[in-house]
Amino acid sequence: MVVGVDTLRLSGFPAARSLLINLTLRENRTKYKRSVMGWAWSMVNPIATMLIFSFVFGFFLKIQPHRGDPSGLQSFGFFLICALLPWNFLSTGLSGSCGAVIGNASLIKKVYFSRAVLPAATVLSANTNLLIELGVLSVALLIVGQMVLPFLPVALLVILLQMFFVLGLGLALSALNVYFRDIEHFLSILLLLWFYSTPILYPITLVRDATVRGVHIPIEAIYRLNPMVHFVDAYRAIFYDLKLPQASTFGWMALSSAVSLAVGLSIFRKLEGRFAEEL
Repeated sequence: MVVGVDTLRLSGFPAARSLLINLTLRENRTKYKRSVMGWAWSMVNPIATMLIFSFVFGFFLKIQPHRGDPSGLQSFGFFLICALLPWNFLSTGLSGSCGAVIGNASLIKKVYFSRAVLPAATVLSANTNLLIELGVLSVALLIVGQMVLPFLPVALLVILLQMFFVLGLGLALSALNVYFRDIEHFLSILLLLWFYSTPILYPITLVRDATVRGVHIPIEAIYRLNPMVHFVDAYRAIFYDLKLPQASTFGWMALSSAVSLAVGLSIFRKLEGRFAEEL
């Protein structure tokens, strides 16, 4: 299929739309191809992780989550999964995007098309997985008496903002990895550090300012510069607390998404011209 060479645009990608859809469907179909459980693995993995972390952090380390306000829910499992699912979307989207261009080297060398659809398809595939997982989480919350349905439209907005955030980073990583192959190896280390720098396993109330030799260090303010802190806060507000995220949280998410997408597109446009040569 031959499509235009224009890079992906926010307003749409008319010439590349069908290719984007086909690549996304391919990602979804091949993800669990030849596996007995198929799409069930999309829930088995986070549930297994939730059980392991719940046992270690909830049973051994005795970390107690706050009581949902106004939901009244107090469960380390639900507290964890509300943050773990969006984190898995970030991790999967970035890891897949990083190798998206390199993994399609033969296609790039043969056909002219908008290269940006390659990382975009990976992110959309991971986003589909997130939607399924959050749907299952919503059903589980309804079973335990948490009426999450009125908040799902807001959840869709948060998901959309995070998708743009991940897409921007994915575009940058996929382009940079063509020229610097160490990127994908460094990414695994970065994601590990990022994971523990985000309040997934612990409540953010444990993050406090410190004073070293009389010098005040605003650790919490620095900590909140991490965009995922605000995304996790939004997901927990919706699914765990059953309330709307604060306006400041939406502001941080929107700003993070806009900056990520703008920078990612700029880097991708600058580097995509020599992809075929480098590959």
